[in-house]
Amino acid sequence: MFIFFLIKINDRIFFYFLLASRVPVPDQRFDYLVEYFKPPSKVPAFLNIVDIAGLVKGAAEGQGLGNAFLSHIKACDALFHLCRAFEAEDVIHIEGEVNPIKDMEVINEELRLKDEEYFHANLEKLEKLAIRGGDKKLKPEYDTFLKIKTILVDEKKHIRFGDWSALDIEFLNKHMFITTKPVIYLVNLSEKDYIRKKNKWLIKIKEWVDKNDPGAIIIPFSGVFENKIIEMEEPERKKYLEEVQATSALDKIIIQGYKALQLQYFFTAGHDEVKAWTIQKGFKAPQAAGRIHTDFEKGFIMAEVMKFEDFKNEGTEAACKAAGKYRQQGRNYVVEDGDIIFFKFNAGAGLKDPKKK
Repeated sequence: MFIFFLIKINDRIFFYFLLASRVPVPDQRFDYLVEYFKPPSKVPAFLNIVDIAGLVKGAAEGQGLGNAFLSHIKACDALFHLCRAFEAEDVIHIEGEVNPIKDMEVINEELRLKDEEYFHANLEKLEKLAIRGGDKKLKPEYDTFLKIKTILVDEKKHIRFGDWSALDIEFLNKHMFITTKPVIYLVNLSEKDYIRKKNKWLIKIKEWVDKNDPGAIIIPFSGVFENKIIEMEEPERKKYLEEVQATSALDKIIIQGYKALQLQYFFTAGHDEVKAWTIQKGFKAPQAAGRIHTDFEKGFIMAEVMKFEDFKNEGTEAACKAAGKYRQQGRNYVVEDGDIIFFKFNAGAGLKDPKKK
């Protein structure tokens, strides 16, 4: 399960349209395959999004929901950092004023402080066992913690900005540090500002993100606007969007969230079912087959692959074969996003004779 947590400063905020636990990832390729095959079963890729009550200054020391809030974040894969950039008399801000830069700094530091607290507690344990106790197996993990100290404690930065080896990453994943998780910044504007594409905070927010989280994605949206159009019937929605010359940001938010997790998917497609199977980028064919069933990976023989664009351009599977665009791939094939795959496997592979020891 891949989960995004929606984090924000603790105040009521218009974002109801994205608080479903599972949201489908929009993809025109999936829609095309569904229209082509017209199967009774249609399963798109999903992103799991969970909203948590807002974070306040001092959360790392137990203020507000404090540790309960921060412990929930440890279980997620990435974060949507929601920044309020609209004024509204009926939506009170806990700090008494709307200042998204200040809000981002508060959240940024509270997440770092929580990791620092966890770091110190575990460094002491590792030092006792690996150094004073002479446990050589724990020495590599201890060395990684010393690197963490430089980034997290000395430089007061988030851990994800460090230069980590594959072994370091294993230890980071083991400890589920909050500040290792990728962040996407969502800037909540008033409906008026979103439609006219202007807001006094946008440039300042970009400057802050470029300085403190270089390369991170910033997506302006309007919760009021999204809630408004989602309640409209399709003809009314289409007419309104044409009038204001604006589009929903929801698809972009979901797609970018999915990409931030370094995810992609391949398709299995036929008249019975069209399904998108989520995998990590870089998965080879047997690993991808294992997403369908572990027996597929154990008994993997080959993957028969069509690129989506080839299938769409040629029109049929038979035409792809005739054009040489239906290829048999072995176990070293790295699956690409949007591949249409049929796996062949040995059904008896990996099964052990219960009489043998």
